[in-house]
Amino acid sequence: MSVTICNFSNVYGNQPYLEGLRLSGKATWLDLSGISGTDCYCDDEAIAAINGELNKAGVVDAQGIHFIDNGNYHYMSKFWTDRIAEPFTLVVFDHHPDMQEPRFGDILSCGGWVKKVLDENKFIDNVVIIGVADNLVKEIPPHDKVSFICESEIANHTFHIPHFTSPLPLYISIDKDALSTDYAATNWDQSSLSLEHMKAIISAIAKDRKIIGVDICGEQAQDFSGDEHHTVQEADTLNDRTNQELVEFLEKFF
Repeated sequence: MSVTICNFSNVYGNQPYLEGLRLSGKATWLDLSGISGTDCYCDDEAIAAINGELNKAGVVDAQGIHFIDNGNYHYMSKFWTDRIAEPFTLVVFDHHPDMQEPRFGDILSCGGWVKKVLDENKFIDNVVIIGVADNLVKEIPPHDKVSFICESEIANHTFHIPHFTSPLPLYISIDKDALSTDYAATNWDQSSLSLEHMKAIISAIAKDRKIIGVDICGEQAQDFSGDEHHTVQEADTLNDRTNQELVEFLEKFF
C-alpha cells in the first residue's frame, strides 16, 4: 500500500504521524505549495502544474491512500479519479455535495469537483455522497448517477446498504468535515458522524468489492488560530490521530 501526501498549506508538518511517514520515506511527498491558483479554485495553469508534479512523481493510477490537505483542495480527488481506467463507483464522505455549477467559466473548484468528474470521466458509473447536510441536498438538481445519504439518515441509522447495488470497484474520497468536531478540526462546517461509524460504513460497502484508492482531506485552515472547539495544538493532535487511525484501518483493504 502506498501513501501520498499532497502539501499545499504546510499543515502536515505539524502532524507527527504523517511527518514521520514523510521523513522515513514511507510516504511520497508532493510539495504543491509553490503553485499559484490553487486555493478553492484550480485554474488551467495550476492544473497543468499539478499534473506535471504527479507525472514527475511517477503517479500513473489512483491506487493507495492520498492526503490532499484541507477542504479547499478537495478538487484533488479529480486528479486521482482521472487516473482510473476501469468502471468504478465514487463514494464521497462530505458535509457538502460538491456539485455546484462553476461561478465563472468551467473552472475546477472544491465545491464543484464531483460534477466535473461526472461530466468528464467516462469510467464513472455512479456516485454516493454520505453525510451531506439535509438542506444542501435539496438545492442539488436530481442526477440519475448520484444518490445521497444525508446527515439525518446517518444520525437516525435509517439508511441501508442497498445504495450500493453495483459490484464495481470503489474509489473513496473522505472530507473529514463529514465527521463531528470530536474527531476532526476542519476549515468548513461539520457533520455529526463518528469515526467508528465511518469505518463501519466503509467496511460494509467494501465487502466483496475492490477499493481502488482513497483520498483524505479536511485539515484545519492555514490561518487557524483556535475556535470554540479546539486550540491550534488540539486541532493538530486530533487531526493527526484521526489520520493515523484512517491509514491503519484502510491499509487492510489494499
